[in-house]
Amino acid sequence: MILALTIAIVAGTMLGSLLYGKRQARAQTVTEWAVGGRRMGTLIFWFLNAGEIYTTFAVLGISGYAWAYGAPAYLAFCSVSLAAAIGYWLTPLIWAAGRDNGLITQADFFDLRYGSRALSVVVAVAGIAALVIYVQIQLTALSVILQLSLGRPVSMMASTIVAALLMLTFVFFAGLRSAAFAAGVKDVLMLVIVVALSATVADKVGATSIIDLLHRAETAHPGLTSLPGLQPEAGLDTTWLITAALNVALGTYIFPHMFQLCYAARDSWTIKRNAIFQPLYSLSFFFIILLGFGALLAQVQPPGGDLNAALLQFVADSYPAWAVGVLAGTACLLALVPGSVLLLAAGSIFSRNVLLPLRPGMGEKGALIASRAATVGFAGIAVYLTLGGSRSLVDIGLMAYSSIGMLAPGVFLAFLWPRTNAAGVAAGLAVGYAVLLLPGLDGFWAYFPNWEKGLVAMAANALTLAVVVMATTRRAVRATG
Repeated sequence: MILALTIAIVAGTMLGSLLYGKRQARAQTVTEWAVGGRRMGTLIFWFLNAGEIYTTFAVLGISGYAWAYGAPAYLAFCSVSLAAAIGYWLTPLIWAAGRDNGLITQADFFDLRYGSRALSVVVAVAGIAALVIYVQIQLTALSVILQLSLGRPVSMMASTIVAALLMLTFVFFAGLRSAAFAAGVKDVLMLVIVVALSATVADKVGATSIIDLLHRAETAHPGLTSLPGLQPEAGLDTTWLITAALNVALGTYIFPHMFQLCYAARDSWTIKRNAIFQPLYSLSFFFIILLGFGALLAQVQPPGGDLNAALLQFVADSYPAWAVGVLAGTACLLALVPGSVLLLAAGSIFSRNVLLPLRPGMGEKGALIASRAATVGFAGIAVYLTLGGSRSLVDIGLMAYSSIGMLAPGVFLAFLWPRTNAAGVAAGLAVGYAVLLLPGLDGFWAYFPNWEKGLVAMAANALTLAVVVMATTRRAVRATG
């Protein structure tokens, strides 16, 4: 029953998405495929944009973090609300730039603003790298869900490859409009499931109410509900929470696929309404964290101690098979829909900002074929990364946010500081990535105990950018004087 329900939910949603996308407009150009013809209204934009936050990272990752660490899962509350506040200001500006200049990708924006094709190629490669890391989250979650749905031991390699094929099937034949339809289906299903599970979780663990469940969980696991949580040695204290939340919030709308979602909106008010109501999504994290605490109180033991599987294992142990099937099918959509948008964005960036400069005569049809073909390669890289590690979905997500955060100074200062130039952005990127990635910096990080490394690297990036811009613009003024 579990496998049948999983297949029915996934297949039904994918079929409906493809039919919806085909009825709206056949994706014969990169513009239609990648940004939905720039015609998305408030409702469909809401599900696609806000739904990009409601992914396996949010549901399986945060519930698993609550099960393993406790209070550090509160990161979800902080980051979503902060991101919405930043998005209210930033995303209409991105939308206007896209509309006025016919932009399709994030690298297009950098090329337009800074007038440097070389910088736009660097930005394109950096954006693709961050997207591939984020696809890894979805493949990791999908492989866990598939193993549960099949009900028997399946190798990590087999389940990951099947997950990648499912994702490629969707993205290859769909486009942004098809993904928007699927996002609406999975958001509605997931909200219903989370609320239903939360309404019954107390009874499943022998508590009389949600409040009683929280009291019992804290009594059984002292320190669960306050920082630094169950594992103080992990360094997930107040400093980590603040810096990690800021890093996620500053990086949320810097991801290349979020640029393309902004370009797809019908008008600026579509985007602003989304930002105003988006913090409501953060309320659902209370229920997700509650379920993680419930799994801990129920002494759930997911296979191999995999915290990403804690919620799925709890439901499998405590609820009937049909409930497990509905959760598994919906969780598949949580991975497939965002994963398809991520691969779609990566493919369009590759064809437009990496391949097109090398083949300037490539037409729209050729660009579309190249975009779709590139997604296969990027999915393959994501599979390789997934098989090479078994980290928490939250940890992988924070790594992706740290990577894409290196582009944040160049985006924010593009609107805030007219003097910002390509030389400054390039220098900032070099220093930021060096701080983030170079080994042998233990002495440096000792000055920032428990800080989220991505935020420190972003600050170094911004400082370098400012210094270089001030130096180069002063020299330019003297030269013309």
